[in-house]
Amino acid sequence: SGADLADGSCSHPTIPGRVSPLLPANHVTMAKGTGVVHTAPAHGMEDYSVASHHQLPTDCLVDEGGFFTEAAGPQLQSKYVLEEGNEAVIQMLQAAGSLLKEEKYVHSYPYDWRTKKPMIIRASKQWFVNTESVKATAQEVLKKVKVIPTSAVGRMLEMLDRRTFWCISRQRCWGVP
Repeated sequence: SGADLADGSCSHPTIPGRVSPLLPANHVTMAKGTGVVHTAPAHGMEDYSVASHHQLPTDCLVDEGGFFTEAAGPQLQSKYVLEEGNEAVIQMLQAAGSLLKEEKYVHSYPYDWRTKKPMIIRASKQWFVNTESVKATAQEVLKKVKVIPTSAVGRMLEMLDRRTFWCISRQRCWGVP
């Protein structure tokens, strides 16, 4: 059972000397597969939560264009993750004698509604500020916005008043739908 594996570790299949912990996670079940998965803390909320709980690094090895970064190593650097990157990983596993089985699998990636292409979820840097001036400015600007129904303005002002941290994010070059 999974409980028998808890607190264990395993060798990394392609990085000699690197040991990875075996960690329990509530989102991993046997409903789709073996119930054992790799963790990619920079590429999904559940994995990020597990990594944060166990104080693991959340380094992102994929850039904004979907290509492996230099930190992924010379065999993967500049390769597109969903195409030649996958093939390179398979070749690395074969060379290390760590590939147990290979089969084609259609992954259920989220798709971009504009391009109809799969999206890679990846962590990005955020900037958090805790200043009263940001809060005051936001409240003053909100008072100038025409809100329908008008009764919602009071609730929004109260929400802004209770907010202690602000995340200034430039992740998207387009507006939120």
